[in-house]
Amino acid sequence: MFEKVLVANRGEIAIRVMRTLKEMGIVSVGVYSEADRDAPHVGEADEAHLLGPPVPAESYLSVDKLLETANGAGAEAIHPGYGFLAENAGFAAACEDAGVTFIGPPASAIEAMGSKTRARELMAEAGVPIVPGTTSPVESVADAKKEAKKIGYPVACKAAGGGGGKGFRVAATEEELEDAFTGASREGEKFFSDPTVYLERYLDDPRHVEVQVLADSHGNVVHLGERDCSIQRRHQKLIEESPAPHVDDEMRERIGRIATDAAAAVSYRSAGTVEGLQTGDDYFFLEMNTRVQVEHCVTEMVAGIDIVREQLLIAAGEELSVRQEDVEFRGHAIECRINAEAAHKNFAPAPGEITSYREPAGPGVRVDSGVVAGSDVTPLYDPLIAKLIAWDTDRERATARMLRALGEYEIGGLVTLVPFHRAILATDQWRNAETCRDLVGDKKWLKSLTPKEPTKPADGEEADGPLTERTYRVEVDGRLHSVKVIGTAGANANPGSAAGLRRPPRRERAATAGAGNGASETLVSPIQGTVLNVAVQKGDEVQDGALICVVEAMKMENEITAHRAGKVTELSVAEGGSVAAGDVIAKIE
Repeated sequence: MFEKVLVANRGEIAIRVMRTLKEMGIVSVGVYSEADRDAPHVGEADEAHLLGPPVPAESYLSVDKLLETANGAGAEAIHPGYGFLAENAGFAAACEDAGVTFIGPPASAIEAMGSKTRARELMAEAGVPIVPGTTSPVESVADAKKEAKKIGYPVACKAAGGGGGKGFRVAATEEELEDAFTGASREGEKFFSDPTVYLERYLDDPRHVEVQVLADSHGNVVHLGERDCSIQRRHQKLIEESPAPHVDDEMRERIGRIATDAAAAVSYRSAGTVEGLQTGDDYFFLEMNTRVQVEHCVTEMVAGIDIVREQLLIAAGEELSVRQEDVEFRGHAIECRINAEAAHKNFAPAPGEITSYREPAGPGVRVDSGVVAGSDVTPLYDPLIAKLIAWDTDRERATARMLRALGEYEIGGLVTLVPFHRAILATDQWRNAETCRDLVGDKKWLKSLTPKEPTKPADGEEADGPLTERTYRVEVDGRLHSVKVIGTAGANANPGSAAGLRRPPRRERAATAGAGNGASETLVSPIQGTVLNVAVQKGDEVQDGALICVVEAMKMENEITAHRAGKVTELSVAEGGSVAAGDVIAKIE
């Protein structure tokens, strides 16, 4: 077994891996960018090394710096976590060339399954059912239109190297195909250095069901059951659960066999996930993720197996610690991704500083987080703050436990998805195990999740300082009451659990209000990011809700739309430029 392992990642997944390393008596080597000097994963590591500037390309994505650090620290192996270089075949090959063990599958398997077109071709040859569509790249929009006619609309345009919802666009009609095709290609190039696109039939409201597999170098391949990840926004997962509510024992055995056959077809080794789409009794192979998944925790809770530990054993050349007949599933687990996002603003990124932080606890509750009070959630990285997992004997009880845990979660200073999760888990759609796409896509329903604003000063009156929300315990007639007070903090005031709630200065409030107020001409950016596309020109007439520009922030593309109908009289952004939250994007008169 290894004596020292470098964890080539940050945040909650880095801490998750380091905890297993500690349990196994293995020294963990952490890495960090200049922006992450004070991050919790740095303190969790037995030793930590600076990689470089905050920009991922110069730190967490720098193969040379990671290998140089591993060599200098004497690390025998590298665990990539997920994201960044976890599914980069070149990185896996570079580790092998440098004599460092890559804790993951061989480069050949990553390459085979990393290209979605090649993976579909391999699966079709192996007899694994695939979603109808192309098994080779589509070269142009003209070719895409020809293929789409064969497949039938709606079609999904997907980046061959894509994943995590990036490089995925849907065209309901031929008129929408060009934008979907070019958008998928652009994201594929930006996030995966591969502009190649293929087409699939877009299935109507399918369930996203995936199977966890483990494979060692001794020919042993097992599956650990399935997860349902159907609740998504922009094709990125929000809530996951295991077992899947619409999978019975017969289907579990069938899709488990599909998954193990898929892994065997590429001589897979390590932990991996075979993703598929379920429509009724039909199940189609979608893609294979050649890494540990964000949602691996729900599988660990129901199967009782440490997936990261198995990865380490496999990478060290040992056999799996479990056989298929030994795998037993107990109870039900649900995971909610706690992202720094504003669901009421169509899941817009909401970076900032966490001013206070308290995690839920109690029976059956697990929190994998990468933050503490004072942590800065930066626009440079993924918006995931933490993962909240609840386990109980069945789905109904697990839901009740999750709602209790969500109610205990306190994250001050940031807008997060906690209110969204509490709302959606209380709906009939969730209770009936629906995909909830009607809710996630309903902007009116999302708008109902808008946080209540603190009381404002009277007209012409300006607060003397930032507004602070504090909770006091007051005893009246022998009974204890909780009283919430919102006001200006005095010099000696205790900021309490929600310190740092800040009201913008007067000029900032006016601009922000204008962004969503049809009476104002000014459209401002709700987020900080890079302008990827500008859809209008000065002088254009636009309708309310028309696309003005696309801003990338926290690894997501966000559409900024017109807040009113009218003429674009000023346009303050350009493709490739940057924009800060509150900056004027355009004036529409």
